Amino acid sequence: MSEEHEPLRGYRSFSEEESALMIEGRDLAARCEEYVAKLSDLDDADKRSVALGKTNLQQGFMWTINAIAQPASLMESCEQCRRAWLT
Repeated sequence: MSEEHEPLRGYRSFSEEESALMIEGRDLAARCEEYVAKLSDLDDADKRSVALGKTNLQQGFMWTINAIAQPASLMESCEQCRRAWLT
């Protein structure tokens, strides 16, 4: 079932396949975030390494989703991804 909607400001309209891939990426990012949270709670884990891993995962998901979305403004996209990750 396809739902018509207005594209996000600064983005083009997406095909169903593109939308599905971006949702899959978002879901994978959420699973990774849960994993990193578990590592953060581990007493013997190197906290700096965990923090670096978290940052690099965030960037990786941002870039892979941007590869699909091709935002008009990269800076706007980075801010949107940061807000989405923090919510």
